[in-house]
Amino acid sequence: MDVLLGLQWGDEGKGKIVDVLAPEYEIVARFQGGPNAGHTLEFDGIKHVLHQIPSGIFRSQILNIIGNGVVLDPVVLKKEIDGLGKFSIDYMKNLVISKKATIIVPTHKLLDAAYEQSKGDKKIGSTLKGIGPTYQDKIGRTALRVGDILSPEFKEKYNTLLEKHKTTLSFYDFPLDQLAEMEKQFFDAVEFFKTLNLIDSEYVVNEALSANKRILAEGAQGSLLDVDFGSYPFVTSSSTMTAGACTGLGVAPSKIGDVFGIFKAYCTRVGSGPFPTELFDQTGEDMRKEGNEFGSTTGRPRRCGWLDLPALRYSIMINGVTQLFMMKADVLNIFEEIKVCTQYELPNGEKIDRLSFEITDTEVKPVYKTMKGWNCSLEDVRSYEDFPQELKDYVSYLEKELHVPIKLVSVGPDRVQTIMR
Repeated sequence: MDVLLGLQWGDEGKGKIVDVLAPEYEIVARFQGGPNAGHTLEFDGIKHVLHQIPSGIFRSQILNIIGNGVVLDPVVLKKEIDGLGKFSIDYMKNLVISKKATIIVPTHKLLDAAYEQSKGDKKIGSTLKGIGPTYQDKIGRTALRVGDILSPEFKEKYNTLLEKHKTTLSFYDFPLDQLAEMEKQFFDAVEFFKTLNLIDSEYVVNEALSANKRILAEGAQGSLLDVDFGSYPFVTSSSTMTAGACTGLGVAPSKIGDVFGIFKAYCTRVGSGPFPTELFDQTGEDMRKEGNEFGSTTGRPRRCGWLDLPALRYSIMINGVTQLFMMKADVLNIFEEIKVCTQYELPNGEKIDRLSFEITDTEVKPVYKTMKGWNCSLEDVRSYEDFPQELKDYVSYLEKELHVPIKLVSVGPDRVQTIMR
């Protein structure tokens, strides 16, 4: 089983690459996260945004698995599946869902909003999709799982959880005006949910591996948002790294093959938290505009900055990355000069090249290497040989610094703008 994941703060372009690589696999499986993830794919002139369904769904020969590590919103899932209808996708054949995946209920979203509101100016930057509170209930052993909807006691279990949540919401004095309408949508979606293929996915995955079938595990968010190794507390609520694929699908570590690490040719971040190379000037604004850096799930403008090598090395290390994929090289077309952060300078003048979130919470100054930009369009480029020399130099420099080969460079949003080396 190969694993594909993001090496930065999410939004690296994982959905596009899963779609491109999918023909080489028989199964694509999501192993963590929830509807806070927005995986964007573009082909045949149409843009598609998936939130919970694996990005192999547009390939008819591929089985798509939503694994046990995912938190699922039935309302969002129903909308996603309804949106696939116009593409004649046989989701009853190509999509299966783990009975052990956790369900997001309406009050999880209200709790998310209440928790975030209570933080005042110290907000984490939650997407307010109910992800954090759902994972809290999972760890607290009070959550509902997909398999529970098949139980005659489902409504009773739901009401028990509801009362627990109402008690917490009353402590925050949070209004419940929207709850009745949210519950109506939720239970309508649950009835639809019962018609889907709900399975013990760990058996399906391991039997496929025993039969030498190729599986691609698809991660959500990014490594620097990992609940253990990310910029805590400004992180997501799941394990976004390679190890999360094992627990999120029920696969032994020995079954992991290649680890594909995806990164942008620059950096972006949504929400609060440290970001050493963030640009607050016109360069950052130009980068945001050129890259259309607005969240595919929330629409929020992303914070933008130059590529951060210490952070990238850290992600490569904790994930055991074997191949690198560089995305959105075309966004840097507009710059005559490109910068790369090679070290951090501390307030005392000391320079370090290791990522430490305790250190980056203080005022650190990125130390940059400046390179000549290619300053030309890559729109019609279809092979690595046709890259401008400056872009080749950028790729070669990064490979030398990161000690992992860059096997793919994306120069545009469409499938055909994905250049393999």
